[in-house]
Amino acid sequence: MELAIKNPIALTTQNFLKPKPKPKPKVKSLRVFSVKCTASISSLDGAATGVVERPWKTSDARLVLEDGSVWRAKSFGARGTQVGEVVFNTSLSGYQEILTDPSYAVQFVLMTNPHIGNTGVNFDDEESRQCFLAGLVIRSLSISTSNWRCTKALGDYLLERNIMGIYDVDTRAITRRLRQDGSLVGVLTTEESKTDEELLEMSRSWDIEGIDLISGVTCTAPYEWVDKTDPEWDFNCEGRGEIYHVIAYDFGIKHNILRRLSSYGCKITVVPSSWPASETLKMKPDGVLFSNGPGDPSAVPYAVKTVKELLGKVPVFGICMGHQLLGQALGGKTFKMKFGHHGGNHPVRNLVANRVEISAQNHNYAVDPASLPKGVEVTHINLNDGSCAGLAFPVLNVMSLQYHPEASPGPHDSDSGGSMNSGLHNG
Repeated sequence: MELAIKNPIALTTQNFLKPKPKPKPKVKSLRVFSVKCTASISSLDGAATGVVERPWKTSDARLVLEDGSVWRAKSFGARGTQVGEVVFNTSLSGYQEILTDPSYAVQFVLMTNPHIGNTGVNFDDEESRQCFLAGLVIRSLSISTSNWRCTKALGDYLLERNIMGIYDVDTRAITRRLRQDGSLVGVLTTEESKTDEELLEMSRSWDIEGIDLISGVTCTAPYEWVDKTDPEWDFNCEGRGEIYHVIAYDFGIKHNILRRLSSYGCKITVVPSSWPASETLKMKPDGVLFSNGPGDPSAVPYAVKTVKELLGKVPVFGICMGHQLLGQALGGKTFKMKFGHHGGNHPVRNLVANRVEISAQNHNYAVDPASLPKGVEVTHINLNDGSCAGLAFPVLNVMSLQYHPEASPGPHDSDSGGSMNSGLHNG
């Protein structure tokens, strides 16, 4: 005989015991109250006219790119209208060193790290006497600072330096656009009176190529540099007994380059970018450094001429712009990269030491290795794109690096083994 079971689940083990019914909750007495809201006549009038001041900041800035895109944002720092080339930097820290790097002259620096400003700023991290960049573009501006060396908030710092900044903008989307289309000219404004069409026309009528930017960032007269790397930041210097006199051409030189050379026992004389080669030779230096700097190396033929006049007469070493000028002086060509290298995390293969270094880089131009004459060696290669990251011409005591071996901000890989001073020692 079959049994009709309406609910087979009821026969499972866990249902053999019938649970006790839950006690009914006690009903508590409820109190009913009301809140009476009032508003002043002035606030009601403001709401009617649309001029009520909100307790949070609203979008008050626009970044218009030459491709026609318009990006609404919130401003901090200086106000006004500024035009420049937009590049992105992949460093996770060191925004103050980036702000004061003269190689960023007339560029808007977009930080891919979303949170900026939490360590504030301090005097010790300055890499030059002022900020030369056009503006700063970030995703999130820290509302507070937390660092024992902090002396000022980032917004106040930019305001004092008359540098524009924007935040609450989609930096990831802009970065993807720059990687796809290349570096773009943009106009940043807080002026509502300017239309998007006017700003777009400004961006399309301005060009960074072919402009001498070095003359705007170099020193005006020679001077002696005496500061060394502070002991607490000196990561690889055991003291050098020999003293070398180095002439450093200031094409936009960073202070930490000078500090590192000084820590290695170098007496340093910094000279302007237009300093004649004949005057340099009169000083009888042990070596000459051609520094980093902004812009197109093809736009400064006078600097290339100076480099040529010094080749073979004194050991020379170049960093970044100095590397590109040496490439041209040796007979090679330079070209503008799609979006350049900007950041403290670029892998470079050192072909001489047969190892990989993580490097700090900041450049939009590169040397074409295929254009270099016979005898010039490519010593370093950027592993991201295979571009030339270092040169050597032993016959003329020439050595150069496309990246920043002094690493500020960035890793210290290139300081190991004396990468900065080996070219001078070999001379």
